[in-house]
Amino acid sequence: MAEEFKHWEYRVQTVGGVFSTKDEDIQATLDEWGAEGWEAVNVYVISGSARVTIVAKRPLTDRVRRMRSMPQLGIDR
Repeated sequence: MAEEFKHWEYRVQTVGGVFSTKDEDIQATLDEWGAEGWEAVNVYVISGSARVTIVAKRPLTDRVRRMRSMPQLGIDR
């Protein structure tokens, strides 16, 4: 039996200001994303600033796959 290949969707967001980023802001973003099923896979600081970029992924569902195939509907995920 062949193993089924998993498909993922990704989300990227930069948090914080140019001069500072509060831990509470990062934690709030991660808590919100975790409740939506996202898992952070990478976090990095933008060179020359205190802003943090978070990259997350979650399994791509059939529902999201269908919605992506109909972009003209303008439905939010």
